[in-house]
Amino acid sequence: MPMPRLFRPLLMPALTALMVVASLAMLPRTLAAETPRRLEVQAEAELQVVPDRATLSARLWEHTPATAQREESASDPDALRKARDRLETRSAGLIRALEEAGLERQAIRAGSLNVQPEHLPGERRAEGKHETLVRTRLERPLRLQLDDLEQLPVLLDALTEAGVDALDGVSYDLADRDAATDEALIKALEKARHKATLMAETLGIGLGEVIAVSETRSPLFQPRMMAMSADARESLPRAEYRPGTITIEAGVGVSWKITP
Repeated sequence: MPMPRLFRPLLMPALTALMVVASLAMLPRTLAAETPRRLEVQAEAELQVVPDRATLSARLWEHTPATAQREESASDPDALRKARDRLETRSAGLIRALEEAGLERQAIRAGSLNVQPEHLPGERRAEGKHETLVRTRLERPLRLQLDDLEQLPVLLDALTEAGVDALDGVSYDLADRDAATDEALIKALEKARHKATLMAETLGIGLGEVIAVSETRSPLFQPRMMAMSADARESLPRAEYRPGTITIEAGVGVSWKITP
């Protein structure tokens, strides 16, 4: 029996609404079918590496005579020249001593000359105030790169015997940083695979192909520092020269597809 024309406009919106509801009801099933079941694992690894390179930092300096600030003689060209000559003579002697101790010339880097004024308290004046003295400090930094850590005690002795004014410390490093950071990353990935396998076996599920992988922590490398001072050089035992280890950390996140 044909439907009366009067009811047709009312029936069409109802049918459309019914189709929309049916589509929405099927949507979670469709998404579940398209989204694979997965096992997500995060893992971090720590690698301890013995350094095979070191950088030793030291400084030499000289001063011009301290004079009253009002005399402006601290910047006297002749006084500056004499101080610089003394500094260059000491620097050259120190470099010779280091070469005699077995260090190659290309491993010695002399930094730029640093010139700066220094203010010192002088004698007390009649009105009770101290007179201000001024002098100029000329400083030359040195950086020594060692590829043989067995040389370190000998070179430290050479520096102190040559009268170096400051030992700023030793920085321990690796000749091949990339190889060490790669090893830390591999260790983190292996740990992630071990964790995923253990979880799958415990839960009775299968691991399929890897569907996602990312770094949660990039391998971080920081040279190890050992501070020292020229004043304490005689009390340092040779055991203190041991480099110890450098810590490298890495983290990853890996997702596996779960199989029946």
